Amino acid sequence: MKNRKNIYLGSTLLMGFIILFMTGCEREVSDDVDFASFSNNPNVFIDGFSAGLEYLPFGGSKLDAFSVDSEVKYKGSASMRFDVPNFGDPAGSFAGAIFPDMGGRDLSEYDALTFWAKATRAGTINEIGFGNDFGENKYLVTRQNLRISTTWTKYTIPLPDPQKLLAEKGMFWYAEGPEDGDGYSFWIDELKFEKLGTVAQPRPAIYGGDDIEVEAFINIQGKIPDAGLTQTFNLASGVNETVIAAPSYFTFSSSDTDVVIVSELGVLTPIGVGTTEITATLGGVRAAGSATLEVKGGFEFAPIPPARDPASVISIFSDAYANVPVDFYNGFFAPFQTTLGGAVEINEGENIIVYEDLNFVATEFKNPTVNATAMTHFHVDIKIDETIDSADFIAVELGDFGPNAAFGGDDDSSSRITFDSSALVSGEWISLDIPLSDFTGLTSRSNLAQIFFISDATISGLLVDNMYFYTE
Repeated sequence: MKNRKNIYLGSTLLMGFIILFMTGCEREVSDDVDFASFSNNPNVFIDGFSAGLEYLPFGGSKLDAFSVDSEVKYKGSASMRFDVPNFGDPAGSFAGAIFPDMGGRDLSEYDALTFWAKATRAGTINEIGFGNDFGENKYLVTRQNLRISTTWTKYTIPLPDPQKLLAEKGMFWYAEGPEDGDGYSFWIDELKFEKLGTVAQPRPAIYGGDDIEVEAFINIQGKIPDAGLTQTFNLASGVNETVIAAPSYFTFSSSDTDVVIVSELGVLTPIGVGTTEITATLGGVRAAGSATLEVKGGFEFAPIPPARDPASVISIFSDAYANVPVDFYNGFFAPFQTTLGGAVEINEGENIIVYEDLNFVATEFKNPTVNATAMTHFHVDIKIDETIDSADFIAVELGDFGPNAAFGGDDDSSSRITFDSSALVSGEWISLDIPLSDFTGLTSRSNLAQIFFISDATISGLLVDNMYFYTE
């Protein structure tokens, strides 16, 4: 079995690192400064908007998904109604919005956001919470997959650390799509912040509570993945409620600040070669999980492509040329595909494709397809960071959708070129310039739409850059 560490070069599961040199100074605050005070109004929606509350839908959402309903309510005279669109609705593909108070509120005396809710059918609200203000979202909280029923039920979203919320703008937000393709309606009432006194037993976690090992590089900066930052409380009902908490709720530590420094936003800046451990606390409680970072020298980027006339290049993925529209860099073919990852920006203006757990993966560009009949070569740069064994290989496959420019039917064709272990090296970028005439199985190149990388799991990790067709 090959022994390799994860290389985080992006966001979510793939983190990026780029060095950030910062200088600054601090000044003591004068005793004469008059700090602004903020409203501690706990109400968000009680029969109507509380003072200062706004409604701002997400782009691409159904803009009129929210309304005030005086017919259906849990208590009082009105409730919030949300109409989730059907799949394919031209008015919007989902319902979602934020409800901010841009004047800010002091929520430090409360420990939970609570509300009553019901729906026309049982459903699962994708994301719901508070702290979203279309700005820095410094104290964003997300409760995922909230189950909702057809009867009024009270829900509790705990505050990870109320003492941080001295001037919070984001009072409430949600995002929900169709259930099994069908739209539905749900209502929320008595939406407010409360001091319950029964939000107990905090159990914060970073990296999903796992202890991981990561390779990092001095010239690349990264961020602790938000998806792995959680806070769990035990509620009065006995339920353990877990929310995703923004990095600013945590206090991060690096065991060796001469190797990596970490900001309150969870930004990791490698500054020296060596090894350090990243840990955190939340509200004084040690978070489960850690990351041991082995910082090496600078990350080696792919070679800069030679200067070519743009008219002689059709670029699929490259910072050197304008790229054609691409549908995806990792079209997941369940249940056969294991490959994770895709295109990530690891530096401003510097992008790369990172694949992990590779068996096969496709980049697809079918809207529109690519006419490469005038091109003579396909170029790609690849990098493998694990040991190359004799049975290892990487295959490059091109797919053409035929005269109808659509997948399926008898007019599609594909062809594969395989590079065995003798053509592969570890730890170096390999530049491949493949004559298109070598793809002998292609009956046409007028509607190219797919590029596959295939390893059959002989190689697990692959970096890809500079995919383009060109003519000599």
